[in-house]
Amino acid sequence: MTRPESAAEVFDALGKDYEHAFRTATAQRAALTDLLADLPPEAKVLDLGSGTGRPTAELLAAGGHDVTGYDVAPKMVEIAREQVPAARFELGDMRELAFDDGTWDAVTAFFSMLQLPRAEQETMIGRIAGWLKPGGLLVFATVPADVDGVDIVFMGHPVRASSFTASALADRLRAAGLEVVREEQAEFVPDHPGAIPEPHVHLTARKPS
Repeated sequence: MTRPESAAEVFDALGKDYEHAFRTATAQRAALTDLLADLPPEAKVLDLGSGTGRPTAELLAAGGHDVTGYDVAPKMVEIAREQVPAARFELGDMRELAFDDGTWDAVTAFFSMLQLPRAEQETMIGRIAGWLKPGGLLVFATVPADVDGVDIVFMGHPVRASSFTASALADRLRAAGLEVVREEQAEFVPDHPGAIPEPHVHLTARKPS
């Protein structure tokens, strides 16, 4: 069996091809539009798995917010810095980040935990809940599925994926002390050879004030 590639390997190789394949993902833009409507002026936003910087960091920075993105793939950080100079982008594994409680007005994580085992995803959700300011928002998107460590092929790359069903993910957010305030499920076909329809869920959760 082919060795699963790490997230850094996959996304260094994909680069702008990933942005192109997912550029018409309307559910992601809808979640961002709703987030922009709820943020205070000049909000501090953390984008975990920031990719090429588009659309997430670009839209948030254009809205006047203070955006910092982290990604494990050096190529993605390079592209994002070039494409979205209004935001900051750093190389880093989300599991190794440390912030004081109450640092961020919002955290976004669009499909960036799919290569983490379920246990690590749960740990990350709990840590993010701590990082949020009271009233802060987490926007979390994933491909909902009842899987932990399944080998798949993503855009031509062998990866090991883990996820939760939409209801189980909502339960994990509530267990971390967050209130789920928005959920949208959609089906999307990436613009990439051999792509098949994939389910997406976008959940927004608020930390109680």
